[in-house]
Amino acid sequence: MGGTGVVSSNFLTAPFYNPAITAIYRRNDDAGMIIPSFGLAYSDEYQMVDGLDQASKIIDGAISSSSISSADAAELQTTLNGLENDIAKLELGGVVALAIPNSWVAANLFGKAYIESFAQTDIYTSANTGNTDVNTAVNAELSAINAVAIGVTEVGISLAKYQTFLGQHISFGVSPKLQRIYTYVYTANLNNYDIKDVRDNGTGDTMFNMDAGFLWFRGPIRVGVSAMNIVSRDITTQELPAQTLTSKIDGSQSRTTAAVSYSYKVRPQYTVGIGLVGDYSAISVDYDLNEDERYTSFKDNTQYVRVGGEIDIMRQLKLRAGWRRNLAYDNLDDTFTAGIGLSPLNLFQMDIGASYTNEDSMGAYINFLGSY
Repeated sequence: MGGTGVVSSNFLTAPFYNPAITAIYRRNDDAGMIIPSFGLAYSDEYQMVDGLDQASKIIDGAISSSSISSADAAELQTTLNGLENDIAKLELGGVVALAIPNSWVAANLFGKAYIESFAQTDIYTSANTGNTDVNTAVNAELSAINAVAIGVTEVGISLAKYQTFLGQHISFGVSPKLQRIYTYVYTANLNNYDIKDVRDNGTGDTMFNMDAGFLWFRGPIRVGVSAMNIVSRDITTQELPAQTLTSKIDGSQSRTTAAVSYSYKVRPQYTVGIGLVGDYSAISVDYDLNEDERYTSFKDNTQYVRVGGEIDIMRQLKLRAGWRRNLAYDNLDDTFTAGIGLSPLNLFQMDIGASYTNEDSMGAYINFLGSY
C-alpha cells in the first residue's frame, strides 16, 4: 500500500507506523503475532553497478598492459561521465510482533532489524600525464567508491489506549524501545570494490528511544499523526585514515585521499495520515512533515508522500496497491507497489508485496501474521 500505515495499519503492525493503532482491534481479537516479516529492496537507478563492472574491466586491462587504446579510453571516459555522483542503495529488514489487545491498555511487544547500505562514486579528474588517453585511464584508476551502511536492531513495547472524549473517538499510544545502531564506512578503487566489505569497519551505539502516535476517527474517516524516534542522537562512524594512492599505469601520478568518516543523524520523523478505513476496503494518504537527513555527505535523505488502497474479498483475499514519492530530491522516479493478503479460513494471514520504481530499482516483501 505504498508504505502507508499512519491510519491504515492494524493492531499488529501499529508499532512500525503509529503506536496509537495498537488499541484499535475487533472484539474477537484476543491476541496476534507477526511470525515474522521480511523485506528486501535495492535501488540502482543510474546503473552504477553496470558502470563499475565496465570501468573495472578497462582499468584492469590498462594496468596489465601499461597502456590503453583510444577506443577503450573513449569508452572509459563515457563510463566515468555516467558514474559521476551516482548512488546505489540496498535495504534488508525484518520484524516480529506479539500483540495482546484489551480495553485497559493494549500492548504489542515488537522487534525490528534492518540494514541500509549506500554507495556513492568519487571520480578523480586531476591526472596530468601529457597523454589524454592515459589521463582517462589514470583518472579512472584513482577514482573511488565510498560506501556507508546503517544497521539498526530494536526491541520495544507499544502501549495504547482507546477512549471517547467529548463524543470523539480517539486513541493514543507510545512505544518505548531500546536501539542498537551500527554504522559502517568503506572506500575502495573502482576496480577492487566489493559491497560485502562495507561491514569491515563498523561501530555500534546503544540508546533509548521512543515513538508516539495519535488517532482520531468517526466511522470510516481517520486522521492520525505519528512521531518516530523522538530522542535525537548524532553518531559518528569509524574514521578511515588518509591514503596515498599511486597509479600502476603511470607511477608518477598519485592521489592523497582525505581521512573518511561520516555522521549519522537520528532525528524525529513526523508523519500525518488521513484515510477512509472500512470493513472491506481502505484508502489512505501519509505525508512526512519533515525531511529525514540521516547520513551527512550522502544523498540518502527521505521525505515521502504515500498513497495506498486495499480491497478485502470475503475476509479471505486482500488486494492492495500504492504509490510513493521521495520529495527530498527532484529527479527521482516514483515507486509503485502492489500486493495480496491471503487468509485461508482465517487461520493465518500471509501478505506478499512488491515495489517497482524502474528496472533498476525494485523490492519484495512477505509477512506471516496470525490473530486469535
